[in-house]
Amino acid sequence: MSEFGLVGKTLSHSFSKQYFDEKFQKEGLNHTFKNFELPNIEAIQDVFSISDLKGFSVTIPYKEQIIPFLDSLSEEALAIGAVNCVRLSADGQKIGYNTDAFGFHQMIKPFLTNEHERALILGTGGASKAVAYVLKNIGLDVLWISRNPSKEKEFSYQDINEHMLRACKIVVNCTPLGTFPNVDECVPFQFEYLTDKHLCIDLIYNPEETKFLRESCLHEAATLNGLSMLKEQANKAWEIWNS
Repeated sequence: MSEFGLVGKTLSHSFSKQYFDEKFQKEGLNHTFKNFELPNIEAIQDVFSISDLKGFSVTIPYKEQIIPFLDSLSEEALAIGAVNCVRLSADGQKIGYNTDAFGFHQMIKPFLTNEHERALILGTGGASKAVAYVLKNIGLDVLWISRNPSKEKEFSYQDINEHMLRACKIVVNCTPLGTFPNVDECVPFQFEYLTDKHLCIDLIYNPEETKFLRESCLHEAATLNGLSMLKEQANKAWEIWNS
């Protein structure tokens, strides 16, 4: 029997355990999947010491913080600067990967049109780095919205205006605001500048329709939640753990 899991700080909202439990049962696999809620990233050493652990996923807020605890990174994880999948090899090596990028690319590609030349990313955490990596590789220009803008192409929420949203027809919420149970939370966003040419994406999948997506829909934007991304990146992680 092998063990797999999810590392994060607060995991009550996560569907990953349910997803893998159902997968193991359906495929007749004698594996277990556990949630590892860590008060800080230093506690990852306790997870590494589990003898039957073959791999785990990583979520907020540890996608960047876990990197110093790993032995090596895949080329993609190194380029992105964030890890959401760790494989423990037979020789004890701890290898970091990024399957968020794969999941996001699989999710978004059926919805891209020639209107989509630039994207606005809300948030600057680990998930936003994977999203930016994908969009740039597709050929889109990317701007970030941050509570504390400090880099080139980073702006504050107060900077969002009609001109910016006229240029950026894709908007991706990479923040956790609106995640169950805090479903009434939402990033401060100027929804009145959205049109039917916009595609608004929320990486949150619980609830299925966040306040951000609901408000975007009311202003005629096409909307997409993160559920298919979750499934795509989880299947990619499973492939990596068993490679």
